[in-house]
Parts: sequence; structure tokens; C-alpha cells
Amino acid sequence: MHDHAGHHHHHDHGAGDDTHQHAPRSSRALVIAVLLTGGYAFVELFGGLWAGSLALLADAGHMATDAAALLFALGASVIARRPPSQRHSYGLARAEILAAFVNALAMLAVVVWLFIESIQRLRDPTPVNGASVFVIAFIGLLLNLVVAWTLSREGENINTRAALLHVLGDLLGSVAAIAAGAIIYFTGYLEIDALLSMLVGGLILRSTLGMLRETANMLLDAVPKHIDYQQVGRALAQIQGVRSVHDLHVWAMAPGRCALSAHVLVEDIAHWPAVLGRARALLRTQFRIEHVTLQPEWLRGETPQRSFPIRSSS
Repeated sequence: MHDHAGHHHHHDHGAGDDTHQHAPRSSRALVIAVLLTGGYAFVELFGGLWAGSLALLADAGHMATDAAALLFALGASVIARRPPSQRHSYGLARAEILAAFVNALAMLAVVVWLFIESIQRLRDPTPVNGASVFVIAFIGLLLNLVVAWTLSREGENINTRAALLHVLGDLLGSVAAIAAGAIIYFTGYLEIDALLSMLVGGLILRSTLGMLRETANMLLDAVPKHIDYQQVGRALAQIQGVRSVHDLHVWAMAPGRCALSAHVLVEDIAHWPAVLGRARALLRTQFRIEHVTLQPEWLRGETPQRSFPIRSSS
């Protein structure tokens, strides 16, 4: 029953083409982000060393890490546009997910460094030139706003979203450095430099863990979060002519491109073309699943072991 005549593989190329249409725009956004972020990282590095500010050095290190991460993201977006091949039949769209995952790991390293340095500064405060910190950080804030706005226009791309996460972290770092510079200038309270750096680290950590969770689920072929696995199975099982559904799998091939495979026990194999058409339409309209592979089965009284049978309620 698992012959070639009984197997149907359907892939709607519309979703993939749409992804490729947005790719050049996201690449341009990443190029702008790399140039602006990388260039100003050096300005903040020298400014932080001259002013003696941990908040400014933290922001400089953060921006330098981000520039490297953005460059990595740019390379991944270029690789992801390569068409499917005999070696990579789905294409290389998952390169963007992998890049986003690695970027999130890099952010974790930045957060750890921030906390370690902040604790050391709290134990042994050092002089800080508050006015210089304020001016340099304010210019950095304006630059980060431009980069964040550029990247936010490509919100559907998970790789660009991961890059935006880095830039938002930079933006928070700039705000913290501005506040630290102002407070030190007016009050002389040096410890605020380290305290605000720790606060920024905590905010970055929360967003980073969310990105790690999302990308890890994609890499592990988890059911996309916007899809209810049980609901998909029940909907298929209730299609006219379907007796039950088993070996159901739903996963994301790439951000925005979901795939499904399942074995469908039908009442009459002669009606399979009509059943398949109804299943395709249902999955596309109700669940936004375009890449569908369904295996029809018939004349079977029981579902095999190690499967997940979903029977029609009718």
C-alpha cells in the first residue's frame, strides 16, 4: 500500500517565492546595520577608555559583537536564497534559523561579561567622565534608532528579527550610558555606571532566551507555535471519506513555511483525489500549511503501533 501510485507529494512554491522576494530587502537592511553599528563601536570603544565608563565600554563591546552577528546574519540570508539542490532538497532557508540561534548564544556571552564587569566595578568604583559619556552615548542612541527602524521593517524574517534583538540591546545600552553619564556628572555617584549596566543585561537576557527558545524549536522540527497539532489532526480526520489519520507530523521548514506529512486511512481509495483536494484546501486556508505530503491507506482494520491515531468523530 506504500507504492508510488499511492503516495502524493505536493509543494506549493508560492510560499517559497514570497520568502525570496523579501530576501534582497532584508539583505540591504543588514548591510546598513553592519556599517553603522561596526563603525560606531570603535567610537564608543575609544570614548569609553578615555572617559573610564563601563556602561560605554559595555555598549561598545555590545555593538562590536552585534556588528559581527549582523555580518553573520547577512551571510546566512545570502545562503538562504540558494535554490534547492540534490544535496539540500528543501534549499538552505534554515541557514537563517541557525544564524539567529548562534546570534542569541553570542548575546548570552555578552550578558555574562556585563554582569561580571559590573560586579567588579561595584566592588572597586573607578572615576568616570560623566559629560563625555553622555555626549558619546547620545550619538550612539540616535544611530541605534536608525538601525532599529531599518531592521524593524523586515519583521517577518527571523534572522533579521534576531539582528534587531541585538540592536535593541544596543539601544538600551545607549540609554543606560546616557543616564549613567548624567547622574555621574550631576551627583558624582559612580556606582550607577555598573548598576545600569546590570539592568540592561537583565533586559537583554529576557529577550535572548525567548529567541533561543523559538529558534531551538525550529531546529528540532517542533510543531510551529501558531498551529494546534490536535486541531490539525481532528480537522483532517473529519474530512468526508477519511476514516482516521496517523503518523501526523507538522514542522517549519523555514520561518513562514510550514510542512505537514501524514498517513490517511480512507474509506474508498477510488475517492482519494477528491479527499486529497479537500485536505489541501483545508490545510492551506485554515492552518496556512502549503507543503503537504499525504499517504493514503485503505483496507486496514487497525493503525500500526508507535503512531498517533486521530479518528473522525462522525
